[in-house]
Amino acid sequence: MKKNIIMICIDGGRLDRTKKSPIFYNNDKSVFFSQAITYAPYTNSSIHAVISGSYGNRNGCNSYWHSIKFKKEKFKTLTEYLHDNGYYTCCDIHSDIILPKQGFDEFMIYDENNVDLSHRHNNLLQKMKVKFNKKKYFFLYLHYSSIHTGIMNSVLKVYNNFSKQYFENRDLNEKRYDELFHKAEEYLQNVLNTIYELKLDNESMILIFSDHGISVGEKIGERAYGAFCYDYTIRTFASLISTEFEKKEINQQIRHVDLMPTILDYLDIKLDHKYERIDGISLLPLINGKYVKEQIAYSETGNPLTNKAPPKQPNTKSVRLSNWKLIFNEYNGSKELYNLKKDPNEKENITNQKPEIEDLLWKEMLKLNN
Repeated sequence: MKKNIIMICIDGGRLDRTKKSPIFYNNDKSVFFSQAITYAPYTNSSIHAVISGSYGNRNGCNSYWHSIKFKKEKFKTLTEYLHDNGYYTCCDIHSDIILPKQGFDEFMIYDENNVDLSHRHNNLLQKMKVKFNKKKYFFLYLHYSSIHTGIMNSVLKVYNNFSKQYFENRDLNEKRYDELFHKAEEYLQNVLNTIYELKLDNESMILIFSDHGISVGEKIGERAYGAFCYDYTIRTFASLISTEFEKKEINQQIRHVDLMPTILDYLDIKLDHKYERIDGISLLPLINGKYVKEQIAYSETGNPLTNKAPPKQPNTKSVRLSNWKLIFNEYNGSKELYNLKKDPNEKENITNQKPEIEDLLWKEMLKLNN
């Protein structure tokens, strides 16, 4: 099967808002994953994991500072696989650290503070339609950054991770975020309308996902994202749209690293074993109703603590199953264990109360934290 691939990342899209949105949640041909766990609760390491199918502690991009250290000679990206199979490859992003450049025919960067993304991305889709009319399949990566930009200007530049004024005004934080998310809904509806008008939906797989969530003041010490590994930032969503799919929601936990091998499997493109093994697995069997064992999700970040910038190496790490999560705060040696079924907001740390669960997750932590 050969189809165009359109990836749309809604930077900073929260799962709770997504599930209430008819634009994000109710597509008739969408397989909606409601437990899609990101490798990193910030953009560049998250997207490098998506595009390579591999965790950042293996592919080299494991901090804000390490996009340049991505091990391109060891990890083949989705872009390269598609380019090698005759696809025209194009991305439009707001920073050159978000994506590895290899394999792209066009690597476009926009000014996030001065752009109409609906207009710009609709024009790009029309350009891709011309390519497709000339019998050229395409891969298009679109990054919607306006939630991030709004939070950067109104939160990150105004408060620090311990500002009382921020954490004591939860209603204002919620309202601010909701206004930004509504604009993301308008953008997505606009772009999807263009895809339908150009009749690209029948010839494409569309992946809509979020790189990470954003705090609205849940935990003091993280005013936005990137400091902790709690679910409001690491549990996101992914929506796969194709005419071959029927509408369904999959609640089983998946990982962002599973998205790349799923797309390759869908296109019947085999993994290149000259490169390092990937961490992800194909989700097609799960989509087709078959049993797939739930995989441990590994996430990590660099908590800046009281510093202005995050550290160059991760110091906060988590392993997660649908019902349990273990967080290891490497900077002080502390652990946090949460029963996500009973305590989805992660308010009660029950470390030392469930030794059999904690030991199991700790062993997985040691295995994945290589």
